[in-house]
Amino acid sequence: MSKQTPTKPLDDYLDNHFIHKSNWLRAAVLGANDGILSTASIAIGVAAASTTREPIILATLAGLVAGALSMAAGEYVSVSSQTDLETADIDREKKELLDMPELELQRLAEIYEQRGLKKETALQVAKEMTEHDALAAHIRDELGINEITQANPIQAALASGGSFTLGGIFPLLVVYFLPVPNMEYKLYGTSILFLAILGAIAAKTGGSSIVRAIVRITFWGTIAMGLTALVGYLFGVNV
Repeated sequence: MSKQTPTKPLDDYLDNHFIHKSNWLRAAVLGANDGILSTASIAIGVAAASTTREPIILATLAGLVAGALSMAAGEYVSVSSQTDLETADIDREKKELLDMPELELQRLAEIYEQRGLKKETALQVAKEMTEHDALAAHIRDELGINEITQANPIQAALASGGSFTLGGIFPLLVVYFLPVPNMEYKLYGTSILFLAILGAIAAKTGGSSIVRAIVRITFWGTIAMGLTALVGYLFGVNV
């Protein structure tokens, strides 16, 4: 007698897909990347124009606080706008299902037919999905909204603001503890290291190429910090 392989619940298989992490991972990586890059860039710009530690610390700390609050607020407003659009579309879909159910059924069948089902099969599937939960079927298959892609403003704001703060702490520690001479070069080197680690963690969590992520994040980080350092050198007042 052959042994049957134990089967996992469907939810367990779904949880293994990286797309389920897309919302919070995007906000967290964006926040941490900006935290490191923005804070380090500000510190590099001031360090290139200063010979003392105090102005660098002050500018770095101000950039960290302002950046974290700005990231959280911006992400909340942006994702809230997306949520408003989704809610408006869902409300309109509810009205259409009440006013013209036959047309909505046909529209759902056409969607399934475009995805590869035969005309008769598509219509049968549309009928069964409509009988089960018409609104849910249209939200998912017509509007493209589901629990994975649906916006969460609070989650996005906390992830962005918190990760920005976490990322920005590293350049602040460098400014506070390392010797002031050639501080801009020390900030650049350590920040590139922090960005590379962040890129590797993000790629590992998201299941993508670690090398590609590291190259991408360090390349753009070098450009940003290099341009900021140039501004500091050009407009430096040696404070």
